[in-house]
Amino acid sequence: MLLKQLGVPFKIVPSGIPERLREKNPRRFVVELARRKARQVAQRRPKALVLGADTIVWRAGRIIVKPRDGADSRRILRFLNGRKHWVFTGAALAWDGGRGVLSGAAASAVYARKLSEEELKRLAGKHGDKAGGYAVQDRDDPFVARVVGDRDNVIGLPLRLVRALMKRYETGRRK
Repeated sequence: MLLKQLGVPFKIVPSGIPERLREKNPRRFVVELARRKARQVAQRRPKALVLGADTIVWRAGRIIVKPRDGADSRRILRFLNGRKHWVFTGAALAWDGGRGVLSGAAASAVYARKLSEEELKRLAGKHGDKAGGYAVQDRDDPFVARVVGDRDNVIGLPLRLVRALMKRYETGRRK
């Protein structure tokens, strides 16, 4: 798990925030959802430093979230099949019950292999909990040919961004 690489203790607490917005800008979309998630959990745990994150796929002006079902997964994978697309992840740190928040976003370009309809059918539904319906970290997932940018961003948590937010938080607390 990526959070373990940060070397800080953590507990996963779902926010319950709906992952839908009317926002069309992918960077603003993920930052807003990450901020909402972090604030919501921080309100329930006012003494905790809370990390919220959200990941989407973006191609041809369209924001793509997690597939609703197997048919939606096939539709999404066909749309991305053999094409370059972008993965955006927003991250937010919240503290003091959500009164303090720092946030940012990371982006990576992803080049998908061109898979046959049969290969897409086998892959569809396998990663319904992932934006875009695929998982770059899965060794058996043949979909991604190349990532330009941080691979951990495509997995769902850009560690470089999270470390930068934590450093800004610590620096601000010392003042």
